[in-house]
Amino acid sequence: MGPEAAVRALVVEDNSTLLKTLERTLTGRGYSARACGTVAAARHVLREWSPELLVLDVELPDGDAFDVLRDASELPASPVVIAMSGVAGPSESFRLAQLGVRNYLTKPLRLEALEHAIDEALRAPPDMTPHVRAQVGHVPVRELERRVRRTMVAEALARAGGSRRGAARLLNVSRQLLQHMLRSTRRTTGSGNAGGNE
Repeated sequence: MGPEAAVRALVVEDNSTLLKTLERTLTGRGYSARACGTVAAARHVLREWSPELLVLDVELPDGDAFDVLRDASELPASPVVIAMSGVAGPSESFRLAQLGVRNYLTKPLRLEALEHAIDEALRAPPDMTPHVRAQVGHVPVRELERRVRRTMVAEALARAGGSRRGAARLLNVSRQLLQHMLRSTRRTTGSGNAGGNE
C-alpha cells in the first residue's frame, strides 16, 4: 500500500502546530489525511472513517495512546500505527509494540524520520513474535492456529470490502483454499458470519 492508493491517514496529536504540520506532510505525500487532538475526537473519526494509517501521540489531554488503540482494535480492518512521544519510557514502548504499533518515534520529531517510519511500516509485515510469545502457556497451539487463521480471513475480507477474490489475493491463497478456511471457521465458531462475496 502506498500514497498512490490514497491511504486514509489519521493524526492524533495535542500540539496544534505539530498537528497541522503532520497533516500537511501526509497530504503532501498524497494521503487522504485527517487530524484531531483528543482521544474523544479520535474515537469519532475511527468509527466514521476507518483510517488505514494512524500517527498517534502517546500522551493526550483526555487519555493516552492505549485508549485510542483499544478503539482501533475494534475496527473491521486494523490501521497501521506509528506512535510518537517525548516522555514514554521503555515499558510503554514495549506495551505499544505488543499492541501492534509498527514504529515508535521520539519527540522532537524530524519529518524525514516520520516519512521513513511510515514507508517502512506500510511496506513491512508486522512482527508476530511478541503476540505469539504472549500466548505460550495460555493457549494450545492448535487453538492459536485457529485464532490466527480466523483473524487473518476476517481482516482480509474487511480490507477487500467483503470480496472473497480480493481476500484470497491479500492472503496469497487460492479462492478454493479461502472457501475451505471460511467453512472451517464456520464449523469451529458455529456461525455463518464470516461471509464475503465474490
